[in-house]
Amino acid sequence: MLILVARTKTTPTERYSRMPSPRNKVLFILALLLLVSMPAQSAELPAKRLSLNECISIALKNATSVKKAQNNLELEGVDLLRSYGSFLPKVTSSASFVPRSVSRSYNSISSGISSGDKVRTENESISLGVTASLNLFNGLSDYSALQSALDLKGAAGFTLQRARETIVLDITQHYYQALLDVELLGIARENLQSSNDLLTLTDRQYRIGLKSMTDLYQQQAEVAGNLLSAIKAENQSRKSRLELLRRLRLDPVTEITLEPVETASLESLSPSIDVEALSASGLKSRADLEAGRLQTDAARWQVRSVSGNRLPKLDLVFSMNSNGIEYYKLTSGGRTIDYPYPPIGRQLENGIGYSVSLNLSWTIFDGFQTRYSVQNAKVNWLNRRLDYEELKDGIVLDLQLAAGDYRSAFNQIEAARASLRSAGSAFGAVQRKYELGAAGFVELSAARATLFNAKSNMTQASYNLALQKALLDYTSGKTVIE
Repeated sequence: MLILVARTKTTPTERYSRMPSPRNKVLFILALLLLVSMPAQSAELPAKRLSLNECISIALKNATSVKKAQNNLELEGVDLLRSYGSFLPKVTSSASFVPRSVSRSYNSISSGISSGDKVRTENESISLGVTASLNLFNGLSDYSALQSALDLKGAAGFTLQRARETIVLDITQHYYQALLDVELLGIARENLQSSNDLLTLTDRQYRIGLKSMTDLYQQQAEVAGNLLSAIKAENQSRKSRLELLRRLRLDPVTEITLEPVETASLESLSPSIDVEALSASGLKSRADLEAGRLQTDAARWQVRSVSGNRLPKLDLVFSMNSNGIEYYKLTSGGRTIDYPYPPIGRQLENGIGYSVSLNLSWTIFDGFQTRYSVQNAKVNWLNRRLDYEELKDGIVLDLQLAAGDYRSAFNQIEAARASLRSAGSAFGAVQRKYELGAAGFVELSAARATLFNAKSNMTQASYNLALQKALLDYTSGKTVIE
C-alpha cells in the first residue's frame, strides 16, 4: 500500500525516490512467476531423459496405427492360409445315435401278421459317416483368390512398413519442435535478462540525471514486453512437450528432458540433389506405392475369381458310412417279435459302405447376382488403379516440393548466420553508445529486437534443415528405422 503525504514542494527526484524501484518491481514479478510455475519437487520422480531414437522406439511400440497395421497383416496371413486350403479336400464326419425309435402303421408285414393289422415297431440304432469332397474345377476361382490373397498379404507388409516410417517422421518433427521451443525459450529469457540489466543501468543513470524519465518508462515497457514474450515461449514449450508425450502415449504428468541432436551430420549435408534420380528411386522405394500396386493387382484377381461363378463346377466326392441296430421289436395283435442282431460293434465293422461320385453343377440363372458381383469387383479394381496412379503422380510432385524446401533450408541458414553476425555487431555498438549517452532508447530497442529475431531465425533455420532432411528421406522412401 502506498501512502502519499502532502508536501509543499518536491522535486521530481524526491518524488521518484519515494516510489518503489522499477527494477525491484520487475524482479518481484519475475520471482512471483517463477514461484507459480515451479513444480513441486517433493515425492516426484526424476525427469526421464530421452533421445530421438528412444522416442521413436517408444512410439513404434505404442502407436495405434502400427498396431492396427500389424493386426491387418496377421489377418491377411490367415486369409492366405484359407486360400491355400481351398485346394485341399474338404472332409466332414457325421454320427447319429437314436436310443429309441417308435413307429406305428397298418402296412402288410410278413411273419404271419395279416394285412391291415396295427403294427408297432421299436428300435435303437447308430450310424456313422465320413464324406470327403475335392473341387476339380470351379472356373479358376480358387486360383484367382489365392493370387489375390498373396498380393494382399504383401500389401499389408508394405502398409505396416509405411506406417512405421510415418511414425518415425511424426516423432522426429515433434522432437525437433520441442527442442526448438526450448531453445527459443532460452533466447527469450536471455533477452529478458538483458533488458532487465539495461533497466537497472537506466534506473541508475536516471537517478544521476543522464537519462530522462521517458527513457526509464520506455525501458520498463520493453522489460514488460520481453516478459510477455518469455511467458508465451514457456507456454509454447510446454505445449510442444505435451504433444510429444501424446504421440509417445506416455502419462502426461511424466517429466522428460530431451537430448540435443548432433549437428555434425547436418554439416556434412549437401544442398545439391538430383531430383530426377531421386524421383526414380522414390518410385521404387516407397512402401505405400508398392502396397498400392499389390492392392490393385489383388483387386484384378478378385474380378477373375468372381467371374468364375459363371462356369460349371466339378467336384469329386467320396463317402463312407456304416449303420448298426442294437435291437428291433415288432408288436402286432398282442404278439411281440424280437429280431436278434449281432453286437453293435460287429455291425459297424462289417456294414461299412462307400461310394465315389463326380458331381457337376452349373448355375443357369441366379437373379443377376453374379453379374452384380463381377461389376462390383470391376469398380473396386478401377478405383484401386486410379488411387495408385494418383499416388504415383503425387510422389513425384512431393519429391520436387521436398527437394525445393531442402535447398531453401540451406539458403535460410546462410542468411540467418549472416544476419546474426551483423545484428550482434550492431547491437554491441549501439549498446556502448547508449551507455555513454550517445544513442537513444529507440535505436537501442530496435537493435535488440533485431538481435533477438536474428537468434530466433538462426535456431529455427538449423532445425528446419534437420526437418527438411527427414521429410526428404520420408518422401523418397529412405527413412531408416533402427
